[in-house]
Amino acid sequence: MRQLYTLGTNEKHNTQRNAFFDGSVEIARYDMLKYTNFDKITDKQLGFFWRPEEVDILRDSKDFSDLSDSEKHIFTSNLKRQIVLDTVQGRAPNLALLPIVSLPELETWIETWSFFETIHSRSYTHIIRNVYPDPSAVFDSIMDIPEIVECGKDISKYYDDLIEYNRTATGPKTGYGSYRHKTLLWLCLNAVNALEGIRFYVSFACSWAFAELKKMEGNAKIIRFIARDENVHLAATQQLLKILRREDPDFEQIAKDTEQEVQQLFVDVIEQEKKWAEYLFKDGSMIGLNAELLKQYVEWIGSKRMGNVGLKSPYHPGSTNPLPWTQKWITGGSVQVAPQETEISSYVVGGVKKDVNEDTFKGMSL
Repeated sequence: MRQLYTLGTNEKHNTQRNAFFDGSVEIARYDMLKYTNFDKITDKQLGFFWRPEEVDILRDSKDFSDLSDSEKHIFTSNLKRQIVLDTVQGRAPNLALLPIVSLPELETWIETWSFFETIHSRSYTHIIRNVYPDPSAVFDSIMDIPEIVECGKDISKYYDDLIEYNRTATGPKTGYGSYRHKTLLWLCLNAVNALEGIRFYVSFACSWAFAELKKMEGNAKIIRFIARDENVHLAATQQLLKILRREDPDFEQIAKDTEQEVQQLFVDVIEQEKKWAEYLFKDGSMIGLNAELLKQYVEWIGSKRMGNVGLKSPYHPGSTNPLPWTQKWITGGSVQVAPQETEISSYVVGGVKKDVNEDTFKGMSL
């Protein structure tokens, strides 16, 4: 492991370093950056800052009491699974990636990424406190569901492998920045890409399906905030995978060596999400959504994510989204709501719109 602060030990300027395994970040400077797009991604994410308490979910408590038992199962199970997913994502990027990152703009992005995942975790507690009479009963029963435990282990595996290697790296062939070390980073980033781009969206679709029926709308608005963040995180992981191959020939070779393994990684995620769809709807479906439709959606979005990282999908879902109404929740702009009915979520907190020029107030006088 490297020291936390190693001023003067790396003669390379930060614009000359690779993204990872090229020395510690010595000075947190942002005047000269190698990858300005990551500085922009961080700015975009910070412009999206939000707090779950901004969304009024008081009506959701009444809505929940009116749900059928099968609908309550779907809603509660999804929340439990989301809690596990974001529990991992709230800490793992920092633990796994910060010890090996070499650029200040990437270091800041990783910190920002993890922080926003903790906001997501806090939002689930906000929902549970307002919907369930005994929040502890929900949290205490999460790990009683084998499907959730299995998912958590699969997500954590790639992070754990990289974290352990970071800790024990020694020697020229098994040390910091070795071919094996880089391979573990590559597999980890692909696993994260599948998590951000596929796993989350299964739960998102279910949450929005309730809102399409005018139920649990406060929860759906919070999930829309979360989906907006996850789109940023997904874009960042895709950028990282491209950057690594471009700047280091080792990663180009690693991508070829692990192509089948990574493809199977994505297929395993898709199949696991399809099994989760069966678990969600084991007691019955809801208007507009059932297990088969959700499985079609998983194959569609999974194939799309695989194509985005240069992988061939074994599925043939077609080019049309099986759940077209999910798109308006992802984009956010086409959903119109009255302020007194549900919280508006189409704004950006902390954002600045630069649409004023010197002619804007021409002809006006004070």
